Amino acid sequence: MQTGSQIAEARRRKNLTQEQLAQLMQVTRQTVSRWEAGIAYPEMEKIVRLADILEVSCDDLLRPGVSCDPKVSAGGRMSSEGEPRLVTRLLAQARNKPVRLQFFDDAEDTDLYGKTCVITDFDGAWAKVEYRSGKKIQCRLVLLSSICSLTFEKGGQ
Repeated sequence: MQTGSQIAEARRRKNLTQEQLAQLMQVTRQTVSRWEAGIAYPEMEKIVRLADILEVSCDDLLRPGVSCDPKVSAGGRMSSEGEPRLVTRLLAQARNKPVRLQFFDDAEDTDLYGKTCVITDFDGAWAKVEYRSGKKIQCRLVLLSSICSLTFEKGGQ
């Protein structure tokens, strides 16, 4: 099941309309519709807020093949198709694609500020990120909890 379907399923289980969810999230109804249709993805901080409002875990919303129904998924803790528990669908989609990362104010990832980078690998709480610094390709590990949002870029580095 895709992220959009997960959001729609959880919203319907809470007996909320797209309009009501949009008001709670402080976004437009069209934004919720785009999320549910899979045309757009919510930013990371919005995923956390969605999970709170819909009373599901972030993994419930992000991981394919895991039902949002707590009776079925045990709160989203089941692994689907042998995937590691902490791997989210969003990170899997971002792998090897150009992205821009935004960090929380207290994060110290200033080398990556405003740069297009590529997440080449991730495991548990860390992501391996490559970015261009001058003519060199730099590589560093980034703590996933320091990332506020992730934006997919159209072009390369």
